[in-house]
Amino acid sequence: MRPPPLRVWVWTAATLALVVVATLLWRGSSVAATDSTTAPAPAAPDAAPAADLTEAWTAEAGAPLPRRVVEGGRVLVTDEHGFAALDPVTGEEAWHYRRGDARLCDATAVNGLVVAVFRTADRCDEALALTAATGVRAWTRNLSLRGDATLAGTDRVVLAAGPTGVIVLDPVGDNVRWRYNPPEGCRLLGSDVGSAGVVVLQRCPATAALQLRLFDGFSGQARWTRDVAVPAEGTVRLTGADRLVGVVAGDRLLLSRADDGAALPELPLPAATGDPGTELLHQAGAGDLALVWARGTVWALDRGTGAPRWQLPALGLPSVPDETGPATVWVPEEGGFVQRDLATGAEVGRSAVGGLVPGGRTAVVGPALVYRLPDRVTGYS
Repeated sequence: MRPPPLRVWVWTAATLALVVVATLLWRGSSVAATDSTTAPAPAAPDAAPAADLTEAWTAEAGAPLPRRVVEGGRVLVTDEHGFAALDPVTGEEAWHYRRGDARLCDATAVNGLVVAVFRTADRCDEALALTAATGVRAWTRNLSLRGDATLAGTDRVVLAAGPTGVIVLDPVGDNVRWRYNPPEGCRLLGSDVGSAGVVVLQRCPATAALQLRLFDGFSGQARWTRDVAVPAEGTVRLTGADRLVGVVAGDRLLLSRADDGAALPELPLPAATGDPGTELLHQAGAGDLALVWARGTVWALDRGTGAPRWQLPALGLPSVPDETGPATVWVPEEGGFVQRDLATGAEVGRSAVGGLVPGGRTAVVGPALVYRLPDRVTGYS
């Protein structure tokens, strides 16, 4: 037999080289390092929490948890390299997304999506959104955020924040809406997003007071700016921007109206105990009320005046009612979760369970009550 022509050997060698290069490139790519699954959308639950509950499951978090862990009928739990979506009743994993070649910077759940940013080197530079119910990818894009960037979300707004500025994303359309960096010489102390908009707290050398600014979440236009007088020492931080804008300063909660920034009467807080589990949580909004939990007490504050409509002892932040459901909240209290009328705080139902730890956030998904703590999530059914 005659040997193949030289050109055949050349073509064969080139093909083998291309296969080897392609294999090496694939093995070193993010596609090869990604481990992800999807699931069918869950059925809409039609049952309510029972009168007596038991702890059905607990999932430890290996990375900071988002404030809101329930979205699309799933429970979001984060770890070092990604996150998983769990069934709220059983705690079984429905789907997951993890990157072996990157670390999770932060994630948030909003508008039926899980929006996350990953760090591949020293910056949080890869963002994506997955459908919360199924794990199906919605979009992917590159960003350039600091390595300590955090995410927070509200309806149609995702805030990516760091100590030097903020970026506002459209969670559905993936575009960057606007950016804000403090003026030269000013230092950003905190930022947050809520139904009122995007709020920043900054210190500028021109004044001894702190400057509080609220921006429209869509256009980035400044709605108002005002100075906030705070003590020279002690804790000062934002508590949220839902219905009211709040700043905690020592044992006082300083409140501003969302529409014009007008200062409202201060809310005196119980003295700090030193236990981080009983410190102030971010506030939430429901109806025309701002819900705030601090140091063993929950307040329902009027959005116009800041005055408490009702207050009572509680272990953590209540649930936020669905717009299509009854105007009630589930409050974690000694002995279980108590269903209360949003307008008056009157008890309308109760689900008994023991062992609730202070400092959690409550969510309800059909027959399950989900309790988010800083390092874990527990489901009761």
